[in-house]
Amino acid sequence: MAQTPPFAPFEWMIAWRYLRARRAEGGVSVMTWISLIGITLAVFALIATLSVRSGFRAEFVDTILGANAHVTVYQFGEVAANGQIDRTITDYEALAEQVRAVPGVTRVAPLVRQQVMANKGQSNAGVEVFGIAAADLKTIPRIAVSEQAQGDINRFEEGIAIGTGVARSLGVTVGDRIKLISPNGVKTAFGTSPRVNAYEVVYIFSAGRYDIDRTRAYLPILEAQSFFNREGVADELEVMVEEPEQVDAMALPLLQAAGARGQIWTWRDASGSFLNALDIEDRVMFVILSVLVLIAAMNIVSGLIMLVKNKGRDIGILRTMGLTQGSIMRVFFICGSFTGIIGTAMGVILGCLFALYVDQIFGFVNYLSGGTAWDASVRGIYFLPAKLQLGDVLSAVALSLGLSFIVTIFPARRAAAMNPVEALRYE
Repeated sequence: MAQTPPFAPFEWMIAWRYLRARRAEGGVSVMTWISLIGITLAVFALIATLSVRSGFRAEFVDTILGANAHVTVYQFGEVAANGQIDRTITDYEALAEQVRAVPGVTRVAPLVRQQVMANKGQSNAGVEVFGIAAADLKTIPRIAVSEQAQGDINRFEEGIAIGTGVARSLGVTVGDRIKLISPNGVKTAFGTSPRVNAYEVVYIFSAGRYDIDRTRAYLPILEAQSFFNREGVADELEVMVEEPEQVDAMALPLLQAAGARGQIWTWRDASGSFLNALDIEDRVMFVILSVLVLIAAMNIVSGLIMLVKNKGRDIGILRTMGLTQGSIMRVFFICGSFTGIIGTAMGVILGCLFALYVDQIFGFVNYLSGGTAWDASVRGIYFLPAKLQLGDVLSAVALSLGLSFIVTIFPARRAAAMNPVEALRYE
């Protein structure tokens, strides 16, 4: 007798007939549908979780790099004549030129940075003021290019720029005047008197991060130097680089350019622990959802075991007709793997649709919950991000299909090992 090739057409035909269970075998049909739905939901949950994880990390990193320095250059403090430690940079223009000469550096901006109290009427808010040149402010992506921006950034030299959260706290809009109150103000015979200046709000920005919008304000650097008693000096240098993800490789050249008293602080130093926590959470979530896929795949085993039991007579007849154990095994392998393939495909479709239309879905959920589904003050960003990546989809598909194929082998081998005489004895 000639050997038939593996997965011959008749094997697919028999498997297809077994998948279309008759009414008398309704239990098998129900188990098939349960397996199909379980695989679909598990793959959907895995892709949706991976896409949200990727989107959250990408949005978080983008807000960091788009509104903050990639590298901050500062200096060790020296003991001043009054006994206090002076950490200011006196020759900041020369130091900025040295740092700017490092390959890969795109911008260096001297900053005056202090914390003050902002006031408007009966409203107060603690803000962190950044004194910066107007030209440098326009190069900060999340500040200069903001979808929710109000006012004119070109008028920055005429007043102050504040975040949307600061504006809401004080109840102000473009054109209003706010007061900045600094405790380190004018020194008098009776002590230090707080310094109070009023500025017109000329620009309101949204950086996409709650903590930045809630606390940050920008002043022209000359005005900030005067207000904070920093004439002719800067507190730090804000450095932007071409490849922020490779900033660690630039640490040594930047440190050498900063001089003997110089120190650097990268964005990874500031947010590295949080990003590491995200990475650990990603691995844990993938393992947990992998177990969910495995549980869904185990339903295939239950369905196949029932199918093998119900088809014992058919298996005996097929064996007496000349089908080999390999053919019987492949028939039932096709039955189980076909369920896994269809469920995986449906799960991929649902997961991709969720990632592509997450804004609309989240908007509907937020509407049903009365706007309380997402708390920006806790999560830091204003919306639920999702980033669909090919690697995430492929890993979900590989996991689902791999588990589906593996668990199908065991009941298929049981069917192939069935003795045809025993199968037909009581028929």
